[in-house]
Amino acid sequence: MTTEPTPNQNQNRNRNRTPHPHPDPHPHPHPRPRPRPTTRLTLRPFLPADRPLLRGWITTEAELVTWAGNGFRWPLDDAQLDAYAADPGRHTWTAVPSHAAAGPDRPLGHVSLAGSRLGRVLIAPEARGRGLGEALVSLVIERAFGELGLPSLDLGVWAHNTAALRLYEKLGFHTERVLADVEQVDGVPWTAVQMRLDAARR
Repeated sequence: MTTEPTPNQNQNRNRNRTPHPHPDPHPHPHPRPRPRPTTRLTLRPFLPADRPLLRGWITTEAELVTWAGNGFRWPLDDAQLDAYAADPGRHTWTAVPSHAAAGPDRPLGHVSLAGSRLGRVLIAPEARGRGLGEALVSLVIERAFGELGLPSLDLGVWAHNTAALRLYEKLGFHTERVLADVEQVDGVPWTAVQMRLDAARR
């Protein structure tokens, strides 16, 4: 969902993509859709056991760039993830359900915080469309401005990732600047949007 593109990321990369139910005795002409159950999340440290799942959520090189900019090489492997998680200036978290009924410690997402830069936001493919991205980023915001006492948060997101842009705007992030054509994927230039959220403006 987010990446961490920075101004010195200007480069040109061409990447390869590699029995019938019984009828309802009292049918409703316009049945209401059942509301999806809400899953509450909590954050725990990213563990070595999480590596296969995270790698499985990123199936193409373009998805890797979408998630992490040029921070990793394709194909993503455990050695790269170990070095990433060992960075002393970075918090790396796995999002899991906060109640046992949803499945004990079942990873549903990933996120990191390097200093005041939020990034590497990713929701498990099978859990998308349930509002968990908003829940995950909200957890990091609360921790950043509460426990960690940060004055602001920054992030980078690709301009074509409109769903992520709308989410961050909904949570109060505003655009600081736009970096045009800082990356090229499969011959298509990608533009990065740098965003910020100030604790005082929440």
